[in-house]
This record gives sequence, C-alpha cells and structure tokens, in this order.
Amino acid sequence: MHTNFFDTFPALPIDTTLPELVSVLTKSPNCVLHAPPGAGKTTRVPLALIKNFAQDEKKIIMLEPRRLAARTAAARLAATLGEQVGKTIGYRIKNDTKISAQTKVEVVTEGVLTRIMQNDPELSAYSCIIFDEFHERSLHADLGLALALEIQEALRDDLRILVMSATLDTQEIATLLNNSPIVSSEGKSYPVTINHIPLPQALAARTDQNIPALLNHMVKTIHHALAHDEGSILAFLPGAGEINKVADMLSSALPPHVDVAPLYGNLPQKQQDAAILPAPAGRRKIVLATSIAETSLTIEGIRIVIDSGLSRSSRFSPATGMNRLITEPVSLAAATQRTGRAGRTESGICYRLWSQTQENSFRAFASPEIKEADLAPLALELAQWGAYGEEGAHALAWLDTPPTSAYTQALTLLHQLGALNADLSITDHGKAVAALPLHPRLAHMVLTAQKNGYGHTACTLAAVLSERSLGTDLRHAVEQATANPALKKATQHLCKRQNISTTEPIHTSKVGACLALAYPDRIGKLRENSRTDYKLSNGRKAQLPEDSPLAASPFIVAAELNDAHATSRIWRCAPIDIDDIYTLFQTDIHEHDIVTWDEKTASVSTIRTEQLGELVLTQQPSDSASDEQIQEALFTGIRKLGITTLPWTKEALRLRERLAFMHKHSHLFTKEDSPIWPDISDKALLASLTTWLAPYTTGMRKAADLRKLNLESILLASLEWTQQQTLQQQAPTHFTVPSGSSIRIDYSDPATPTLPVKLQEMFGATQTPTIAEGKLPLTIHLLSPANRPLQVTRDLISFWQNGYPSVRAEMRGRYPKHPWPENPLTAEPTRKTKRALRKE
Repeated sequence: MHTNFFDTFPALPIDTTLPELVSVLTKSPNCVLHAPPGAGKTTRVPLALIKNFAQDEKKIIMLEPRRLAARTAAARLAATLGEQVGKTIGYRIKNDTKISAQTKVEVVTEGVLTRIMQNDPELSAYSCIIFDEFHERSLHADLGLALALEIQEALRDDLRILVMSATLDTQEIATLLNNSPIVSSEGKSYPVTINHIPLPQALAARTDQNIPALLNHMVKTIHHALAHDEGSILAFLPGAGEINKVADMLSSALPPHVDVAPLYGNLPQKQQDAAILPAPAGRRKIVLATSIAETSLTIEGIRIVIDSGLSRSSRFSPATGMNRLITEPVSLAAATQRTGRAGRTESGICYRLWSQTQENSFRAFASPEIKEADLAPLALELAQWGAYGEEGAHALAWLDTPPTSAYTQALTLLHQLGALNADLSITDHGKAVAALPLHPRLAHMVLTAQKNGYGHTACTLAAVLSERSLGTDLRHAVEQATANPALKKATQHLCKRQNISTTEPIHTSKVGACLALAYPDRIGKLRENSRTDYKLSNGRKAQLPEDSPLAASPFIVAAELNDAHATSRIWRCAPIDIDDIYTLFQTDIHEHDIVTWDEKTASVSTIRTEQLGELVLTQQPSDSASDEQIQEALFTGIRKLGITTLPWTKEALRLRERLAFMHKHSHLFTKEDSPIWPDISDKALLASLTTWLAPYTTGMRKAADLRKLNLESILLASLEWTQQQTLQQQAPTHFTVPSGSSIRIDYSDPATPTLPVKLQEMFGATQTPTIAEGKLPLTIHLLSPANRPLQVTRDLISFWQNGYPSVRAEMRGRYPKHPWPENPLTAEPTRKTKRALRKE
C-alpha cells in the first residue's frame, strides 16, 4: 500500500500531503496533522500508513469520538479498498466488533482504546495510534493520549502516535508530544453564503424558556429553504427532544418528495445509517441532527445548513457531586464546522438563527471535557493503570490536568463504591467494575445486584439509564425495555458478560434497590407536609414534578437530576422500600444523638436517629445524650434568647457594671503579670458561656431551670482571688461622704461612674471623690433634699465658688427646713434638717 494507490480515486486535498506525513512518521515517533474539514484525513491517512506501519503482524489503530463515526469511517475505508468491513479494515465499538486475522486497521471508539491499553499495556499488536478529530477534546481522547505517551516512553519507543485535528492549536499539542513535527494540509470546501436570521428581540435570549419559539423559527426557516433553495437540508438542534418536536411539526406540512431523518447518538443504528445516506433521485432530505453531525460524518447531498446555534452537554458539579445538562450557545469553532457542512460537495447556504451581535459573544472554542465532566471513570482507569490518587494523575502528560475538586470528588465516590482502597489503590471489586463498559456507578450496581439475586433487573436498568427516555418512573422504563430492540440487545450483551440468564425474571420492585447501589448519595426521603420535596442522602434538596406518579413516595432514588438550582429537579427515579435501604447499607447506617434547642418548648430536645449520609431514616426521643451535648444545646438556646434570659438580680447587674468599669479602665491598674479583666458585654458573655457559666448548668435542660442561677456569685467566682481583692479596692460599691453616709456608686456608665449625693452631705469637702487609687474622679450628682438633681460636677471647689451661690439663692426658699449656709466649706456636712440639728 502506498500513496499512488489513491491515483484511481477522486483527488482529495490531503493526497499531496501524504508522502510528507509518511516520511515524518518514519523518522519521528510523533506527529501532529492539521487538516481542515473536507481534507480527507479520516479516509486517506490510515490507508497511506498501512505499508510502513501495518506489517510484521502489527496493526494501526484509529480512535474516533463516536460509534457512528467509527462505523462510517471503517465502511468508507473498506469501500476504498473494494472490501467489506472486517477484512483489511475493521472496527471495535461498544457491543459490536468486526475484525479478522487479515485486519490491518482497527477503527475504535474511545472506551475501547482504553480497554485495549489496560489489557495490553505494551500495545504489542499495534505499531501506530491515530487520534482522529482530537480537537473535540473528549475525556477518553485525552486519557488515551496520556496513556499512549507513557507507553511510548516506558515500554515502546517504536510506537508511533499521530494526532489529527481540524481546529486545535497544533503547537500546543506538538509541545505535549515532545516537540513533534507538524504537518499541515489544505481543506476542501466550496463557498457557503451565511444568512443571520435571528428571532425577534423579545425572544432572542438563548435560554431554555425560549426553546419553543426557536423551534417554531427553525420550522419556518426549513420551509423557506425548501421553497427558495436547492438540495437537502442539515438542521442542527441541541438534543433529541427538540429533534423529535421539529419532526412532528414538519410531518403534516411537507411536500411529498421530502423526507425527514433524525440523527443523534442514541438512535438505532439503522436510522443513523439512513440519515447519512444520500436522498434517492428526485427526493430531498431534511436531516435533523445534534452536534454528532459537526465532524467526522459526511452526509451526501447537503447544501443547506440551518443552525439553531445551541448545543447540550453534561456538566459535573464538584460541589454537589451531580451532573446537570446545560443548553448553551455553540462555540465559534463549532459554528464554523456546522457551516462547512453546506459546502462539502458544492456551494451552499447556511442560515444562522442568531444575530451577528450575539455571535460576537460566542466562545472561540468549547471547553475540554476534562474540565467539565464527572471524573469517576477517569479516576478508576488511572487507578487500574497504577496512577494512584491525584499525585498519580498529575504524573501523566496532559493538555489539561484533571481539576482537583472534581478529581477528589471522583476518588471519594470510588472509595464509597468499594472500588478503591483507603490508599486509593484499586480493589478487586474495582477491577471488576473497570472491566464492564459502564460508568463505575452502574458497573458496581450490576455486580452487586448479581450477588443479591436480581442481576437481570440491574442489567436492564443499566441499559435503560444509558438512553434518554421520557417519564420519571424508571420501573416503567425497565418494564418496557424488552420491547425496545436496542435496549434488549444491550441488556443481553451485559447479561452474557456476567453469565446472567436473561430468562431470570425482571423484578421491578427492585429497580429502586438497584438504583441505590449506583447512587447511594441520591437516596431521598419525602419532606414533611410535602408530596414532591425530598432531602437526599448527600444533603441536597430535590423535587419531583407535581404530576409525577411517584409523588408522595416515602423514599426514592434519583438517577438523573437537573442541578441548575438550589433545589434539584428530579427527572428519572424509582421508589425504594426502607427495608431495602437497611439491607443494602447496613454497614453505612449509623446512629446519631441529635441534641438541639427546641424554641417551642424552650428546652433541650434529644433525639436518637439512624442516618445514611445526611438522610435521617428514623428518629425517636432519647435520653442517651451526654452532659456536654445537652449543655451546648442549652447554650445555643441562651444565645438565641439573649443574655437577658438569665436571672439578672440588682446585685448581679451592679457587679457586672463594676466589672465593665474594670475592663474599660484596666490600663490604670493592670500590671504585666496581672490577670486580664474580662469583657463583660452581652456579646462577650454569650460567646464565652462555656467558660464562665458551664460549671453551674449541669443537669439543666429548660429555660426555666436558669432561674436557679446566682449570677452575682458566678461572676465573682470567674475572677481570681487577687482580682476580687483588686475589684473591691479599685471599684468599691460605696463611698463614704463627709456626712458619714455610705453612698452607692453608680457604675452604669463604665466610662464615668457617678456618686449621687445630697448637696448638704458634701459641705466642707474640698477634694472631689475618686476611685481607682485616686486616678479617676467620680462624677458628683449633687441632689436637692427631695433627691432631685441640682448640679453635676467633677470639681467641687469650682462648684462651691462659682455654682453654689446661685443654687443657694434658688433653693433656700424652696427648702427652708434645710441648711443653706453662705460658706459651704466651713459648714458641717449633714443629712438632717435645721430642726434636727438644733435638737442635738
């Protein structure tokens, strides 16, 4: 086989590049081929390499991103040789293999390549790996390339690696491939006229709410194209649901010579094949496709593309551990790829259902799947490879390293499923999980259900979960699976792998139990006073549709949710009996004493619960809570009620005020080695309940019990003995005035303590009273004989000299029975009237 072989076929742009490519790969172990859509790389390159790289029992393996692309590529390659698939050209895809002893080129899908590598780390049967359409940056392609580079470095320095891409930054990938050569080819495309025909402004937002309007707009544009343009139509829509709706809308209004063909990943093979075949002579075809038709496939006769500008993909959220489907605008690269489909064989036209202004906000490229996906399958493959944990993953060569948060979440899940040991090495069960062509969740489900006696049910459910279906109740989907040829075939394939008899009855009552094995983190319990709201075992909230037949089910297991909001929307699930939960998770269900403050009863509530993760399965009153738990709940109640809920007597409040004074002015009398005076504010007391109040609340459970507390004694006891002495010295409760009366000092304002005293009792005083060893003068509130305020001062001498004369003149007539001497400094201080003084 050599490049001259292609002289007998219509020329393709890649043909002139093939000699250079073969030469480069002969001399260099790695190469990057940049070839735009239509260049012919998929159907020419493998054949050009056979002569040099598929000899001596060695084969070439080419990776395609999708099953349909793999089958189509193999068919075209075989047709070029005038052979049937299975001879020189073969393929391996999920549940379908066509190869023979004569096969030189194997076209495989991504999961198949990984399995081949795991089973034969030296790739002893292959001399060259071709990564086709690498620009799509699928997770398996990134993994396959990382493993291939390690194989090449450690075991097979003769292994050739060729990466082919239409739009990728080739220099970046060439650097990853040890600065490999880059070979470029021209593409083949005809002019395509682009028309932007957006929705009206009010409906122009690219949101799920506007999908119905977009579908109507799509149908109108299809009718316009049929009337004004020639050729078949390729219409891009985000998903199978939209494709089926548009097909229904078109069914009653199309000319009789126009056929409609859907094209998406889960469509049966015969319908996929029919979609990519050219329309019969005299007929036109409308292919309604998802992004599956962007690359790899050639659909004959297409010269009109109508692009919704939307794509749908699954995004993984490490925060919730769940996937969510995102409908979003396509990237500019994807829009260009779609447009190019109209110019493969002749000039064409593309209708873009968005405005040029909207297009200016499109991303240049879609995000690599490794940044968005659930990484559990990747983590399991790497564990089986021997790359344990995040450190092992980072040791491999990646264009984009697996994100830490998502990878950690994946490792946690795999350990929960029993696939990884505590050191993150793979278990025997993990190896069995990895051997099945299923997500680790579903593989674990099949293996465990088989041991429990309902393996056929689990295999059927695994097949159902791999397909999109309507309706929330998966029991019904499992019941109907035998009537679906594709699901029946997938089920039979799984059963055969596991030696499970397909005559074994399907137990629809165990569908929920099977789901729980796969999704132990999504077991849900119905919330009180609701028919549709559930709490999941991972702590998340989830909600069934109001019209779901499973509404009001006590327990469900959610297989698929939309995690776009705080409360996830449950799309597909099944009910589960609580007995099954206990049987399946007996080692994971733990008892917990939940001790809380009950605001209704103003008391501590103690409940013994049985929990699976965050899910409370049962609960009942308990008296087994520890004193520490009860006390903490009591303190929570105090914090909620506020510090005033404690029994503050006058004596306790006055002590607290003195302590606040000491804290405020501690700089006046605190030495370096002195204890710190505590903050006695509401906030500080509530924050430190465990320090000062804990010893006195043992056995208390109710707010009423707090009335027993003697807060004055408790606060005093919180001080060291030296502090108690200092408090009495520096902040005395009373002050003896010149009359001999002992007057209580008012500390309600810690910044300026006051001494309320009758004016007559201060006669003769020349010094303002002080506290804190004379460092802080008291604020004197001089009172009338009726205890009404007359004057406020912190300077008695100044008052006697300047203020007293006017006070005397005003008050002597109002209180004639009391002394008002002209010279208060020489007068005898007294609290008595003139008459009482005369009797002495």
